[in-house]
Amino acid sequence: MFTIEAFLGALTLEPVGDDRYRASNIASEHNVVFGGQLLGQSVMAGLAGQEAKTVKTIHTVFARAASPEAPLDITVERMHGGRSVASSTVTISQGDQICTRSLVLLSADEADVIRHADTPRSPSSPDDLGEIRSSGAWEVGIVGEVDVNDPELVGPPELDVWVRFVGAPNDPATDQALVAYSTDGFLIGTAMRPHRGVGQSQAHRTLSTGVLSHTLTYHEPCPASEWHLIQQWSSYAGHGRSYGRGDIFRADGQLAASFVQDAMIRARTGGPGKL
Repeated sequence: MFTIEAFLGALTLEPVGDDRYRASNIASEHNVVFGGQLLGQSVMAGLAGQEAKTVKTIHTVFARAASPEAPLDITVERMHGGRSVASSTVTISQGDQICTRSLVLLSADEADVIRHADTPRSPSSPDDLGEIRSSGAWEVGIVGEVDVNDPELVGPPELDVWVRFVGAPNDPATDQALVAYSTDGFLIGTAMRPHRGVGQSQAHRTLSTGVLSHTLTYHEPCPASEWHLIQQWSSYAGHGRSYGRGDIFRADGQLAASFVQDAMIRARTGGPGKL
């Protein structure tokens, strides 16, 4: 059960030098750091010292798993800084091993020249959720009560999920980091849905699964403490890999962010964290 204090603790980066930080971890049942945590920490690191800007896009490659038992070392390399846009590279390591590297594009707010946005492909509301699964502060409701853990439950490669972080502060940087956290966790299960005999409950047991790369683009503010809808679909799976996309909508229907993810799904060999 994760308290909001646990989330905020992991997102609090301790300065240890110029553009260098140390961060703690949230506990993990699989003895590897959840990729969403690394995404959120990369967002916070990219924003450090970049006043009046928010993250526009973050592209992260997951090189190897991180252990929740050891702190993380985070290094920021500033590539460019301007009035309207800036960019940095964020590297997360443990010891002498790189775990993730992210390219972070930051942007200042500007006036519209043109504007349009997609709307949710199917109507749903958090009021219609049958079951809300709570991991403490992180609350999750899957539309239609789809159980992605059940290997025998077959359906289309689509999944709609409502999420919120109860008690999250009203802070734009924290909102972006927590929204990033949620985008990491569902697309592998979405890709498994059409295939009988394969389910997320087999991950880290008979199947090796893991995110390989993840790109997230923010469009509009999205308060993490309020319900927001993640609509996801997987358009391809094969050769031990899966690919999926997702959109995040606020409860008012405004498109707030979009993401794509490449992942690994293959028969398990080796020990924990082996790719």
